[in-house]
Formats: sequence, C-alpha cells, structure tokens
Amino acid sequence: MITRSARFPLPDKSGHFGQHGGRFVPETLMAPLAELESAYTGIARDDSFWRDFEYICKHWVGRPTPVYHAARLSQKTGGAAIFLKREDLAHTGAHKINNALGQGLLAQRMGKKRIIAETGAGQHGVAVATVCAKFGLDCIIYMGEEDIRRQSHNVFRMKVLGAEVKPVSSGSRTLKDAITEAMRDWITNVRDTYYIFGSVIGPHPYPMLVRDFQSIIGQEAREQMVSATGKLPDYVVACVGGGSNAMGVFYRFLDDDGVRLIGVEAGGRKAGGKSAASLCRGKIGVFHGVKTYFLQDDQGQIAEAHSIAPGLDYPGVGPELSYLKDQGRVECIAVSDEDALEGFTALSRSEGIMPALESSHAVIQAIRMGASMDMEKTILVNLSGRGDKDLEIVAHAKLF
Repeated sequence: MITRSARFPLPDKSGHFGQHGGRFVPETLMAPLAELESAYTGIARDDSFWRDFEYICKHWVGRPTPVYHAARLSQKTGGAAIFLKREDLAHTGAHKINNALGQGLLAQRMGKKRIIAETGAGQHGVAVATVCAKFGLDCIIYMGEEDIRRQSHNVFRMKVLGAEVKPVSSGSRTLKDAITEAMRDWITNVRDTYYIFGSVIGPHPYPMLVRDFQSIIGQEAREQMVSATGKLPDYVVACVGGGSNAMGVFYRFLDDDGVRLIGVEAGGRKAGGKSAASLCRGKIGVFHGVKTYFLQDDQGQIAEAHSIAPGLDYPGVGPELSYLKDQGRVECIAVSDEDALEGFTALSRSEGIMPALESSHAVIQAIRMGASMDMEKTILVNLSGRGDKDLEIVAHAKLF
C-alpha cells in the first residue's frame, strides 16, 4: 500500500502539483488516461496487488538493494560520510525496473497485451523489455538514433529480450523525440496498447504512479540509514533528468525537515552552450502533456537539451519536482559533463563501483559537499544505475 506524504500529499484531483502538472493532451488520449487513472486508483488500495509487487521485487528484482558506506571515498573526501543506495544492483542494473514492473503488473490487470515505451539511456527500455519477457507481452521501444549510437550495448540487450527497437530520426534524435513518437503510437493504438512511461513526467496520472512505484527506494533507504547510523541522513542527493530516481528516493524524506534534498541536473559542457538543467535554467511551459519547467528559447519553443549522460538529456522535469523546488523543499544545482566524468572516475577508483554517468552527477556533488562538512555528517547518494552502458562514452572522452 502507498503511504502519502503528510505535508505534500499531491497531486490534487486534476493532477496538479501547485501550478505544475495536469493533463494537456489530444482528445484521443483523454479517455485512455482516465482509464489508467481509474485502474491505478483501484490497485493503489488493493493489498493483493502490492503483495504481488513486493514478492516479485524481492525474488526477481533483488530488493531490497543495500545501502553501502563508501568508506574510502569518504576518507579521500575528508569530510562527511558518504553512503550509496545501490540501485545499480537491482535486476537490469538500474532503478528503472521498479517502475517497469509496477506498470507491467498494472497493464496485466487492465488486460493490455501490447506495451510501448520510450528510452534515452536504454535502461528504461531494457527494464520494460525484461518485464514484457517475464509476462509474455509484446514490446516496442522508441529510441532516438543518437541514443542508439551512444547506447548500442543496451539496444542489443533489448533485442535479445525480444523487444522491437524503433529508431527515431526526428529532432535531436534523443529522449525528447522518442517520447513524441511513443505518444503518437499510443494515440493510434489506444484500445490494446499500454504506454509504460519511464519517468515522473507526462500527463496525469503518470507523474504520480511512477513516483509511487519508485518510492520503494526511499522507503528502504530510510530504514537502512537509521539501522546503519542511528539517524536519518543529513543530505539526500540524486541526479535529475525527468526525475524518477530523485522522486523515488526523496518522497519518503519529504516530511523530515532535518534532511536536505539536493537535485543535481546536467549542466552540459563547461565551455557553455546547451544543458539539460530545467529546474535551474528553465521556464514554465507545456510539452508532452504536462505543465512544468522546460528549457525554452526566446520565442517559447522547447530548446534542445544536452548532457553527456543520455538519461539526463531531456529539456524538462517532472511537475512534482518543479513544485518542490518552488516550495524550497528540493534544492537544485547543475553539474557539468566534465565534473560528472570526474565523479565517475572517483567512485570507480576508490570503491570499485562504476556508476552510470547519470549517477556520476550526484556522486561528484556529494564529494564536493562532503569535503566542507564535519565527519559526523552523512550524505546519502541514490546511485541510480551502473556504468557498463557508458564505457564507450567515457572512452571517447579520453580519460584513460
């Protein structure tokens, strides 16, 4: 069963988090979104659904994932103790499997046999393909041609699992364009198709239900940190693209005023130019069915985003994170490509753990924050995924 935050029990009935959120879609999608909301409202109170979800999480996904004290990294930093929530150890290698499993179970309850999804870094695509293989569902994954080039390893994994990967050649050929094509597919095939959205973005109820399925991360981490240290962490740090791993770990700490929540966005290259820092640099707009912060040009058109981490390469952010930023509950910072690569190297060489480039943004931020803190302070980093998928990108950066 889902336990709502006492102070931030949103969204409201119209799917809004303050001024953010909502449902801005063609009329064709209003009925399937209402059907989805009704189905999710039913299972949210259904003990049997959550028993199934928790059983599969334990015996198939490998939950709970551990919280690990990165002692050597902390020692090298010379300040706060850094802990890692090891989502990289979940089945398929990232937090994406939590949401894919939850929505896969929901699709089964709704009688949907054809599954579509978008993917950027490929981890959501792999997770959806994995769930579809387990449940015997047809699977189509939309992926931008640029991301197919950057993440060929994950493309092959999806195909091995039986998914059809459809390249997207429009626009920037990245995650933004993959979402657009997936939504076009859904409009055409609403009767038999379920769209497994990969992040806390998109029209209501997706930001809510993705957050709920991912909140298992924060639920576990909260208990694990108290068990390991006798108290809650002083800081929780997570990278932010669309925002599913961030909301997943933040949600269970929202009511704890003593815990500061730090969202780390992709700041792009130090030399300047494009970034993917929607919370830090965006303006409120409407895109992909939702009102939230987006990167925009002077005419209000959605701007092209950039990040060395494919999973952060999106020009917008989930509406709940936008609301929490407005409320001052989540603090935001942008980290450059070069600094993320430094975080990748630091964790790899101090702990023998290669983080995804997405997670590397959070790692380097924790290192820099921790260096100026007393040793009794604790920082929890949500290590959202492992870095195998990014080795080609890192190699091209000529770090080694």
